[in-house]
Amino acid sequence: MRALGDYLGVKAHACVGGTSVREDQLVLSNGVHVVVGTPGRVFDMLRRQSLRPDYIKMFVFIDEMLSRGFKDQINDIFQLLPTEIQVGIFSATMPPEALEITRKFMKNPVRILVKRDELTLEGIKQFYVNVGEERDKLETLCDLYESLAITQSVIFVNTRRKVDWLTEQMRERDHTVSATHGDMDRNTRDIIMREFRSGSSRVLISTDLLARGIDVQQVSLVMNYDLPTQPENYLHRIGRSGRFGRKGVAINFVTRDDEKMLCDIQKFYNVVIEELPATVADLL
Repeated sequence: MRALGDYLGVKAHACVGGTSVREDQLVLSNGVHVVVGTPGRVFDMLRRQSLRPDYIKMFVFIDEMLSRGFKDQINDIFQLLPTEIQVGIFSATMPPEALEITRKFMKNPVRILVKRDELTLEGIKQFYVNVGEERDKLETLCDLYESLAITQSVIFVNTRRKVDWLTEQMRERDHTVSATHGDMDRNTRDIIMREFRSGSSRVLISTDLLARGIDVQQVSLVMNYDLPTQPENYLHRIGRSGRFGRKGVAINFVTRDDEKMLCDIQKFYNVVIEELPATVADLL
């Protein structure tokens, strides 16, 4: 928003938890055009009247805000907003529960919905590796990293504990990796992302929670060490590679227990995910 605002004379401010409330209040009292924020801090600023509801013309929420976990927070915010406010919702995926939430907060909305089989990830080649058992994933991962010359890559796992475990295992094998998950405080996560963006760390291990905030041009490979538990999250994960028109590769580790989920993902997006060829190094 700031980059766009430079050309439009628009002032933007970020309102997020873990930062100074007083500083937010000071900036807002001097006036801004756009506030980008997390629900907790935005609600706090509204409650304190630092964000004046009667001046807000549009309220936009995206992606994770549509999940049930944020429903109460969004509800609290709407109690403080004027009824005639314009509401916009944007997401690459709209599962049924998200559409249900839109019915609660929107009056006669104009819907622009893309059919599932038109959700394309052009430029991203998708493969799977049949690893057999969970215990075989780590060696498979290390073998791949030794045979591939990768600019930068993101590895997704399904739990915070597994992020820590895999980070430790990779470091023991002399791989330089960074890790990020929701249990870390904001400052730590910011430092880790700065290191990753600058290229001083080439591998980032993460959970789904932060999948959508990883926007790094040099990411050419996404590894699903664990397949996502929901097909919708697959799109958000592998979309981390191939950003800005570049080519990317997604590699999915599949155990015997994962075969059904792989089939579900292929059906969901109407794609065929092929087995990883020996020539994968040529694709990166």
